[in-house]
Amino acid sequence: MAKSKMQASEKLLAWYDRHRRDLPWRARPGQRPDPYAVWLSEVMLQQTTVAAVAAYFQKFLALWPRVENLAAAPVEAVMQAWAGLGYYSRARNLHACAQKLVADHGGRFPEDEAELRRLPGIGPYTAAAIAAIAFDRPAIVVDGNVERVIARLWALETPLPAAKKEMPGLVAEIAPRQRPGDFAQAMMDLGATICTPRRPACVLCPLSGECAARKLGAAQDFPRKAAKKPRPSRRGAVFYLRRADGAVLTRTRPPHGLLGGMEEFFGADWREDFPANPDMPAFGANWAFAGEIDHVFTHFALKLSIFVGEAPRGAPAPEGGRWRGAADMKAAALPSVMRKAEARAHKFLSARLA
Repeated sequence: MAKSKMQASEKLLAWYDRHRRDLPWRARPGQRPDPYAVWLSEVMLQQTTVAAVAAYFQKFLALWPRVENLAAAPVEAVMQAWAGLGYYSRARNLHACAQKLVADHGGRFPEDEAELRRLPGIGPYTAAAIAAIAFDRPAIVVDGNVERVIARLWALETPLPAAKKEMPGLVAEIAPRQRPGDFAQAMMDLGATICTPRRPACVLCPLSGECAARKLGAAQDFPRKAAKKPRPSRRGAVFYLRRADGAVLTRTRPPHGLLGGMEEFFGADWREDFPANPDMPAFGANWAFAGEIDHVFTHFALKLSIFVGEAPRGAPAPEGGRWRGAADMKAAALPSVMRKAEARAHKFLSARLA
């Protein structure tokens, strides 16, 4: 490796010392990082932006300031607090991991990557991040921001996602022996604030002299990306049933799979071959079409038809269902797609009463 590449970590750390981001979960200079805060933030940040995570992180810390508190909480409360953050398996794994830490480790996080990976919901990336940031262990941390920095630094022609296999080795080439936690966070900060996807601020970059993509005048062309496959589409239906006393019918999804353990309205399965005229549920009366909503998941796009029905005061809930009053609905662990369905139903009902 060229000598300039070997000096990259020194330049990066000097830049980081001046320009590090002030984040709710990040220890201040001279302070020892809290492994619980590092773990919680890293789980929340998986496929989620810093802006979206900050409020959730602070809410979780207020509710459960220590891992023992989180372990003792009902899983339903954890899912409810997570509602709206997406990728809900993370919340189930978070709770399971907290319980495992308390039961098997006395509430203390292992410092070793291999030990960390044995915990629920902690994969290679999260284990490396906790080891490096919380315990200053020499671990290679590669997230999307780091991938972009590395792809540009080397003008890497291998497109993503295939290039992911090469990334750890390339990061290791510039990783310093000292301050591995700061180095990991510096790489993330560089990608988030300077080496951004669009219009990177190359003139402000501490690694501009080492960057092969900049020398080519093509920083924005990296990382190379393989052609995306078209996202498949599915359709489904939601049956929003409101009782005369204002209560709304909901149920809990199965614990595993998409949106596992979250609350939802009754509905028909989401399928590519969804029928144009779905069968209406036997419960409820006067079903009326309230419109459609669109929602995009990672692997497919969804269009839901919303139907609104009425039930008499005191009507019992069907098997697997529960009635929730207006106050309960505000706190219910409804995922974003169900909140969209709820909003569509409310708009329809308001228009009908106007």
